[in-house]
Amino acid sequence: MAFIRKRRQERELYSKERFSLLLLNLEEYYFEQHRANHIINKGCRDERKIRGSLKVCSKSIIFEPDESLQPIIKIPLRDCVSIKAPEDNEANNPFLRETSGGISVVCNQVFLIKERNVIAPYKTIRGKTEHLFQLDVAGKLGDVVQTLHQLYRASCLDKMGDQAAMITAILQSRLARTSFDKNRFQSISETLRMECKAEMVTPLVTNPGHVCVTDANLYFQPLNGYPKPVVQITLQNVRRIYKRRHGLMPLGLEVFCTENDICSDIYLKFYNCQDRDELYYLIAAYIENHITEHTAESYMLQWQRGHISNYQYLLHLNNLADRSCNDLSQYPVFPWIIADYSSTELDLTKPETFRDLSKPIGALNKERLERLLTRYEEMPEPKFMYGSHYSSPGYVLFYLVRVAPEYMLCLQNGKFDHADRMFNSVAETWKNCLDGATDFKELIPEFYENDSSFLVNSLKLDLGKRQGGKAVEDVELPPWASGPDDFLRKSQEALESQYVSEHLHEWIDLVFGCKQKGSKAVTACNVFHPLTYEGGVDLNSIMDPNEKVALLTQILEFGQTPKQLFTTPHPQRIMPKSSSRTSSHSVSITESPVSPNEESFEDLTEESITLAWNNISKLRQDEQYKIHKEAITGIAVTCNGSSVFTTSQDSTLKMFSKESKTLQRSVSFSNMALSSCIILPGDTTVVSSSWDNNIYFYSVAFGRRQDILMGHDDAVSKICWRDGCLYSASWDSTVKVWKCVPGETLSNKRNCFELLAELEHDVSVNTIDLTASNSILASGTKEGTISVWDVTTATVLHQLPCHSGTVFDAAFSPDGRHLLSAGEDCCFKVIDVQTGMLISSVTAGEPQRCFRWDGNTVLSGSQSGELLTWDLLSGKVTERIKGHAGAVTSMWMNEQCNSVITGGEDRQIIFWKLQY
Repeated sequence: MAFIRKRRQERELYSKERFSLLLLNLEEYYFEQHRANHIINKGCRDERKIRGSLKVCSKSIIFEPDESLQPIIKIPLRDCVSIKAPEDNEANNPFLRETSGGISVVCNQVFLIKERNVIAPYKTIRGKTEHLFQLDVAGKLGDVVQTLHQLYRASCLDKMGDQAAMITAILQSRLARTSFDKNRFQSISETLRMECKAEMVTPLVTNPGHVCVTDANLYFQPLNGYPKPVVQITLQNVRRIYKRRHGLMPLGLEVFCTENDICSDIYLKFYNCQDRDELYYLIAAYIENHITEHTAESYMLQWQRGHISNYQYLLHLNNLADRSCNDLSQYPVFPWIIADYSSTELDLTKPETFRDLSKPIGALNKERLERLLTRYEEMPEPKFMYGSHYSSPGYVLFYLVRVAPEYMLCLQNGKFDHADRMFNSVAETWKNCLDGATDFKELIPEFYENDSSFLVNSLKLDLGKRQGGKAVEDVELPPWASGPDDFLRKSQEALESQYVSEHLHEWIDLVFGCKQKGSKAVTACNVFHPLTYEGGVDLNSIMDPNEKVALLTQILEFGQTPKQLFTTPHPQRIMPKSSSRTSSHSVSITESPVSPNEESFEDLTEESITLAWNNISKLRQDEQYKIHKEAITGIAVTCNGSSVFTTSQDSTLKMFSKESKTLQRSVSFSNMALSSCIILPGDTTVVSSSWDNNIYFYSVAFGRRQDILMGHDDAVSKICWRDGCLYSASWDSTVKVWKCVPGETLSNKRNCFELLAELEHDVSVNTIDLTASNSILASGTKEGTISVWDVTTATVLHQLPCHSGTVFDAAFSPDGRHLLSAGEDCCFKVIDVQTGMLISSVTAGEPQRCFRWDGNTVLSGSQSGELLTWDLLSGKVTERIKGHAGAVTSMWMNEQCNSVITGGEDRQIIFWKLQY
């Protein structure tokens, strides 16, 4: 739990110190501190000195007493009447009149914070009061008073933009006079790579200082030494690094030393893009050798395949979309999942239990939506449907006030929200999101984690009383939850349920995807204020500093829409067979279309295939034979595995006996190269494609050419056979589908070929593959384009320029949901068949000429002759196996996936077996 865990870590590290940056106003800086006494009743019999620390901040003076029962005193500079010091003798200046031994601050208003060390709304003391502070080091008086005078003048400026500009000038001057203390290096042998100014970002506050990068560490040294002198991160521990948009500007950088945690180790905001980018590339160059950078598409593939949960996937998407637990205006957003908060039992098998994930919160109530749409139609440009956002700092702290009360006090000027507007009840909050005129908020990750403390008032905070006199205590939970932990457990179950897994992609389209903005957002009733979108306003184009500050404040408080990650519809998750079987356990055996024995056999076959792929890296050479004079282009094997047929660029089709280990037949159809071969069902006919534009049918039983199909105007590159249909790809830029009625071999009757479809391309087609259902065909061209076709209608579904250069091989995953291609550009590309989205790209060191895969793991034949096994999800090679003396040009694998035959440019065929 990112937010709460971070708060607890900070509390453990600095538990003795009551001061925190949260006591400052938003956009305020803490400059320096001095040990001092707060003198009360100076010169009187009951004079007292309270020891503590005087903090000089950009908009206030804060005194933190050592005694924890004493309140922290915060004096806003704008409310000061005079600030004076004893060594100043300029009588005409009301701020520089002499006093006895200290700094006298006269003000009209002061805040008392954490009185008796209790977190509570700030106590306001109005009326003119004088506060005398005596510094331990008297020699610093002049500098401190001069700084306070400068900051006082800034606070008295009428316009916020002018105030911000003057404070920024003071800050930059201080940073320019200092530099990183090199004595803080962990080792004297470290080499400095870069040093610059930046601010460390934590929720609601930023802390200026100096960033330093060496060949071993990343350092941040706060200008004020708070909360510790130096923050140090070992580069060797860095696992992820992301550029961030902070304050609508591309100035942020977030560094993670963990693989899956959304809570980073440091978040930095720079003063210019150049410094940010230079530091990013320094760290990225250091870690690139052992860290794989994940994209939204690579996480999508893992999620689709069930390797990461719905919760993990949403965390990764939030992270990639600039959402961070360090930035409450861009806090991770999670969906409302459950719609039933009144039942005593939560039934996750009923669709009505769940919220409609295809609609934004504002569109769930039809009557409210109609009112909003009427207003939208009447609104002048720029139009928006919702006047508030689904995620903002106020909404985040609405949920977390019980564990992060100081953040709420910081955001709301020392006050909690009205008791009736607090997060009192889950059911009430959901109802208000459905019915409220301006409430469209979603949830946060904490609702699907394991720490339920945000639902319990364990700090015994006085959050006020509701109408009727009832005090705000723990959050009221729905009847189906026995307690806070049970509520979270059932919320997690709901998030990972089959219904949500089948529909989560619809919500992703709304928040991170193609329905986030544009015409699709309008159709989906998902239009928010234009200022909330990335690129909605260019702050650099606004010259008036006051307008800029006002606009930035408005946007940050209102909330921001995540960065758009997908521009095409997000594919649905692939639900495993076990899920469907589990859901049908109530069906009797007699009603089931599959008998128990058949199902067991299917399960056994699937288990053996899974076992084979899990051990595919243990593939070892069994035998090898040189049977051709040129590179081998195709391999086909009879059902019993006894006979192996191969084609080659030497124009021959050869039959090799696996049992006798001898070459039994060699057939030449023409003087042109053969490009591929297949065996038809029954093992009686071998079909070969040729560069002479023809397709040859060879009778195994009679040892002669049975037929010839002259169907193309250029070389035939690849053929497939499914359910009595022949599919042929050609360099004449077509893929043709033929219905083949076999002739009578003993008579003179030839096969009858009927052209069913012709799929036209712009360039030569090099490879094709079909899904198991035979309804979808993929083709890869010599110019790198992948096309996905609906064979039944002969229409193209998707067309993507995937590769630069020839597509060597393409194949669907066993479930037909994904298509993998390998190209001349040394890349593997994964396409989601349903949406046509390119969801993964893996770069190899050399071209991979052919491959087999199970949807997760790839066995490929490389240009150099090695067999490589790949974990496609991580994009890494798991094993390299020496094979051919030249490119691997053809590969065959049996149905059990435990036997492989490869052919290469070295004219050899190699038999491979798994050694478990």
